Amino acid sequence: MITSYVPKYVAIFSFFVLSVGALDTFIAAVYEHAVLLPNRTETLVPKEEALLLMNKNIDVLEKAVKLAARQGAHIIVTPEDGIYGWVFTRETIYPYLEDIPHPEVNWIPCKDPQRFGYAPIQERLSCLAKDNSIYVVANIGDKKPCSASDAICPPDGRYQYNTDVVFDSEGRLVARYHKYNLFAPEIQFDFPKDSEPVTFDTPFGKFGIFTCFDIFSHDPAVVVVEKFQVDSVVFPTAWFNTLPLLSAVPFHSAWARAMGVNLLAANTHNTTMHMTGSGIYTPEAVQVYYYDMEAESGQLMLSELKSRPRSEPTYPAAVDWSAYAKGVKPLSSEQSDFPGRIYFDEFTFTELKRNAGNYTVCQKDLCCHLTYRMSEKRSDEVYALGAFDGLHTVEGQYYLQICTLLKCQTTDLRTCGEPVGSAFTNFEEFSLSGTFGTSYVFPQLLLSGSQLAPERHYEVSRDGRLKSRSGAPLPILVMALYGRVFEKDPPRLGQRPWKLQLFPFTDTLSG
Repeated sequence: MITSYVPKYVAIFSFFVLSVGALDTFIAAVYEHAVLLPNRTETLVPKEEALLLMNKNIDVLEKAVKLAARQGAHIIVTPEDGIYGWVFTRETIYPYLEDIPHPEVNWIPCKDPQRFGYAPIQERLSCLAKDNSIYVVANIGDKKPCSASDAICPPDGRYQYNTDVVFDSEGRLVARYHKYNLFAPEIQFDFPKDSEPVTFDTPFGKFGIFTCFDIFSHDPAVVVVEKFQVDSVVFPTAWFNTLPLLSAVPFHSAWARAMGVNLLAANTHNTTMHMTGSGIYTPEAVQVYYYDMEAESGQLMLSELKSRPRSEPTYPAAVDWSAYAKGVKPLSSEQSDFPGRIYFDEFTFTELKRNAGNYTVCQKDLCCHLTYRMSEKRSDEVYALGAFDGLHTVEGQYYLQICTLLKCQTTDLRTCGEPVGSAFTNFEEFSLSGTFGTSYVFPQLLLSGSQLAPERHYEVSRDGRLKSRSGAPLPILVMALYGRVFEKDPPRLGQRPWKLQLFPFTDTLSG
């Protein structure tokens, strides 16, 4: 069953857009898909069996596309791995792959399906776009032959790529993106030789595209925004939520806010693997999101967006993320710091021992400052302020600077940094800042039940503070300023496939 959530204003604005032909706004759709998985991924299956599974998934996606189109959507994004699933070997993924040409060939597979060989999946996606007059974004696998003259050609004589494709409203292939930063378990795919930032133009703005783990990167994620000046990003993902800092919805919405673009994020839905969390985000606000660890069905979301957010008077001003924090002089106090781990990284923590106060905690060059007031200091809940300044090295390598306020799992300080789902302590005031050495900082505020805090209750000031503004008591699970120091990264975030055995798939963060 496919359900949809449409903010009330969508129907009103979609009629306006279609009636007068103005494309200053557009209707965006994302679909969180409960993927129908193959019975066997360790065994090679015939092409016919692979095609049968892929068509079953596209049958579900087709219903979402048609429903979105009927509600006026101009573009729909579907998830990474949404057509055939995951956990393949290099050999067993092969029947699911097609040769995907470069968009410069000007091809509409729905009209000319045999032009580049047998490509039934591309044909069907193209027809979905054409028949419903909607842009369709999907994730499939590409195969490209290579020869011994290519020094890095794999032994089986082909490259295999995790690939996003975009078909316009006429069914034309307008974008093909090979995922550049593969996540550790993706042993079925090859790393592209070079990063190729991909953009495509529409009547409703310029779009960039990348996939899942790429969002942590400078190239292509920051490049498509800053160098190519896209207005919106389409983002297929297969994201495994990892609390407290790497849950899909808070991280993706924070990225959209910090980078100043619309983000259309479509996640897969598999509660067993903690995969849920899709949404439509703008620089100013979260338009709509979906996070549900109980339901097993898919969810369609739609929202009306500004086509070119940079030109809007409400576009957020630039933030100097260290301006305030560098002027703070830490107060001498009775605090004692202690170590703790979040997703394999060793943080320096200090416990919040009073119902109100000021705390500072430092690690290397990063000092994090917190001012807060609780409604009451509960004896059954413990909160800590944490700092991390270092290279993350598990399932990828990337340099982080993080300030976080979080609830510990129990009153035992050794559980600070462990996942926790509910909180009863209410914060009436808070202000979190840090001496960041980067301008790429992603602010998050997550409440009890893994729900996003409404924007009316907090703000990000131009001097780099994440602070309260309504006075309303908020049951905070985690508040964070998640900084990325790209110049300290290794050349590529993803690890090579031969390191996979060090980290079991069930411990992974995201695709």
